[in-house]
Amino acid sequence: MSSTSFEVTSDLARTTAMPAGRRWGAYLAEAKYECVRTLRMPGFTIPFLLLPVSLYVFFAVILFGAALRGQPNAGMALFTGFAAFGVMGPGMFGFGVFVAMEREQGLLTLKRALPMPPAAYLLAKMFMAMLFAAIVMATMIVAALSLAHLKLTARQLLSVAGINVLGALPFCALGLFIGTRATGKSAPAFVNLAYFPIMYLGGLWFPLPGAVAWVMRCSPAFYLDQLALRMTGLPTHVPAVLDVAVLVGVTLLLTAFSVRRLARVG
Repeated sequence: MSSTSFEVTSDLARTTAMPAGRRWGAYLAEAKYECVRTLRMPGFTIPFLLLPVSLYVFFAVILFGAALRGQPNAGMALFTGFAAFGVMGPGMFGFGVFVAMEREQGLLTLKRALPMPPAAYLLAKMFMAMLFAAIVMATMIVAALSLAHLKLTARQLLSVAGINVLGALPFCALGLFIGTRATGKSAPAFVNLAYFPIMYLGGLWFPLPGAVAWVMRCSPAFYLDQLALRMTGLPTHVPAVLDVAVLVGVTLLLTAFSVRRLARVG
C-alpha cells in the first residue's frame, strides 16, 4: 500500500511540475509587475532616484566644485561615496518595509497558494532593487561627466556601475532580514536605525578619526565603496578579496536566516 502511494505521489509530482518555460515566464512576470508597481509609487521612487544625484550635484558641483577641480582624487571619492549611498536605499527599504507590510497583509500567504515558483517573490524584489541601482548609477555617471567633469574611462565607469548594481544585493539581504522580523508599522523605524549608521559610519564621504576608524569595517557600505574606489585606480584600505568576501557573506548569511524565518513563521 505504501509503495503504491509513493508511486502515485511521484507520478503526481512529475505531472504537476511547472515546465521550464512557464517557470521563467513566472519569474519575469513577477519581476515586471514588481518594478511597475514600485515605479508608480512617487513616495518611493522620487527620493531614491533623485536624492542621490541631487546631493551629489550640490556637494560636488555647487558647494565644493571649485576646490575639487584641483583634487581629482577627492572628486572620485565623493562620486563613489554617493554612488554607494544611492544603491543602498532601494534594497533596504524595498525589502525591509515592503516585506514587513506584505507579511501583515497576508500577501505572502496568498502567493504561496498561487501556482508560481516559491523564489519568484524574492527574486522580483531583488531585480527591482537592482533596476533602481542601475538608474541611480546612470544619473550619477551623467552628472559626474557633464557637471563634475570627472576624468573616468568607459571601462572605469562600467566597472563602478556594475559593482554598485550588484552591490545592492547585500542591502537587499539586510532589508529582508529586517522585514521578516519587524511589523509593518515598526519596519521603517528599524530600517532607518540600520540605514543611517551603515551610511555615516561606513566612511562614504569622510574617514572616521583614527581611534574609531575600525568602526568603518563593520559597515557593508565601506566594502562596497572600497571596491568602487579600486576600479577608479585610487588606493584602498583592504584587499579586494576581503571586500568581495564580506559583501557575499552578508548577502548569503542574512538571506539564509530570512528564508528560514519565512518558511517557519511566514
